Amino acid sequence: MISLPVSIDTEQIKTQRLDLSYPTVSQLHDKNIEQQINYEILMTVQRMLQKQGFYENPLTEITASYEIKTNERGILSLTLINYAYSGGAHGMTIIEGLTFDVTTGKRYKLSELFQKNSNYVEKISEIVKNQIEERDLFLLEPPFKGISPEQDYYIADKALVLFFQLYELTAYAYGFPYFPISIYDLQTIIDEQGPLGKMFG
Repeated sequence: MISLPVSIDTEQIKTQRLDLSYPTVSQLHDKNIEQQINYEILMTVQRMLQKQGFYENPLTEITASYEIKTNERGILSLTLINYAYSGGAHGMTIIEGLTFDVTTGKRYKLSELFQKNSNYVEKISEIVKNQIEERDLFLLEPPFKGISPEQDYYIADKALVLFFQLYELTAYAYGFPYFPISIYDLQTIIDEQGPLGKMFG
């Protein structure tokens, strides 16, 4: 069992329209798992560039970076952040969260963090709804209708952090709405063998 942090290297690509930094893992005992994780990260980077019209629009310039959120107990959780500008008042940023078990190479979707039939969508939606009310967030389309089954997320500091893209929930000026939820508030529905389960202790 790998419990120590895994080694993270930064790959950089710099061209006239692209300033890109993304992470790669290295020095894993199993090179197949290492390749699998790095391939998934790279494919996500490519999808994000495509989504932002980098390949279609010669005016689009992109600055891309990443943040490591968790790197312990065999779990690696990170975000890829892409800012695209192609003219106009302001550019557009998108964020993608990736969470891996570095012992297996598996990437976890939100639904896979919880026990089957746990009604995690309803339970988490209620927590997020309460946070929206407490923080008095202005919603573009009230009332809050709940999270999606595969909502964007990352894991950090014994918390599950859900987030929404720009314009998905609130106005651009609010930035990205983040909703941290303590793993202890989700203890009864967490899959103990999954990434959140490994954060206890």
